[in-house]
Amino acid sequence: MQQQSSVTVVGGGVIGLSVAWTAARAGHRVEVVDAGERRASWVAGGMLAPVAEAAPGEEELLDLGSESLRRWPSFAAELARGSGLPSGLRREGTLVVGVDGADRAELDMLADHLASLGRTVTRLGGREVRRLEPSLGPAVRRGLEVPGDLAVDNRLALAALRAAAEAAGVRFRAGAARRVRPGEVELAERTLRCDVAVIAAGARSGELHPALTGRIRPVKGEVLRLRARPTALPPPARTVRGPVRGRQVYLVPRDDGGLVVGATQHDAGFDETVTAGGVRDLLADAERVLPGIAEYELLEAVAGLRPGTHDNLPVIGELEPGVLAATGHHRNGFLLAPITADAVLAELSGREPPVAGPVPAGDGGGRPCKW
Repeated sequence: MQQQSSVTVVGGGVIGLSVAWTAARAGHRVEVVDAGERRASWVAGGMLAPVAEAAPGEEELLDLGSESLRRWPSFAAELARGSGLPSGLRREGTLVVGVDGADRAELDMLADHLASLGRTVTRLGGREVRRLEPSLGPAVRRGLEVPGDLAVDNRLALAALRAAAEAAGVRFRAGAARRVRPGEVELAERTLRCDVAVIAAGARSGELHPALTGRIRPVKGEVLRLRARPTALPPPARTVRGPVRGRQVYLVPRDDGGLVVGATQHDAGFDETVTAGGVRDLLADAERVLPGIAEYELLEAVAGLRPGTHDNLPVIGELEPGVLAATGHHRNGFLLAPITADAVLAELSGREPPVAGPVPAGDGGGRPCKW
């Protein structure tokens, strides 16, 4: 595509906004179609943690996440300049902790796996962990320090992205897309024409183009937002995450004593109901790690739908001429926002993508999308 092409981005979450802002800064005429629904980006914890979340068999995702994390400091600085608002980036790092014997064994397996890939983390005993974060409880017996894994306040980042996009000339249109075809986006009341349409509609992306049917599924996650009361111990400065009795829990600090606790994970279709059992499990696991959380104020219990794929790799690239995809980021939307935006811009500009492809994504049965 040439400069000054018209681009319609379907989706107003972190991926859609990042793509729109980046494309507009490069000179494209950009419009965002936003259904206005509560989306996964609004619910997210905002962890930028490719190393702490590494798993055997997901080496491609680890490499992709690490490359995107490397871009985050400059992405955040440009975002703050472009919006006049804080980007929300937090640089304190991450601790992965374990409680019982099985949890500690899982930490050892993670450290060994990372070592086999040439990536090292610092192994800590319980006392060393509590020296770093005194509010953690005595049940925490082991930890891994991952200072390079960062976090971002998701709601600050979304506000900054919207403001930066508007300042760059992006237009916003309220409405839900029904279908995306080459050069057009069908809404309920009209059809929008453009040179290129970009599908970045999260869990709803699979409904918009035949090439995404069956490749994107909603993965429900319940999240709690809390705040330390004046009489309670403050939350940790770092992100704290890890297995508790086999269940993953994370605690991500926010300014002013805020804390995000998450997240459950269920294949439950498009159900966004917060369940009593989900709240119970999150609080019980978080209290095991951070006993003082029982004194915190509970501000919000909310559920969001992550856009999942079978291999946890996103779908980024051309579906057909005039239609690009930037979706399927599962739990890594904020982490992968910078590299996704760069990849889409490369496609729009006819350049090589920032990470070599093609790489299979989604169900692996269709035309592979390039990073």
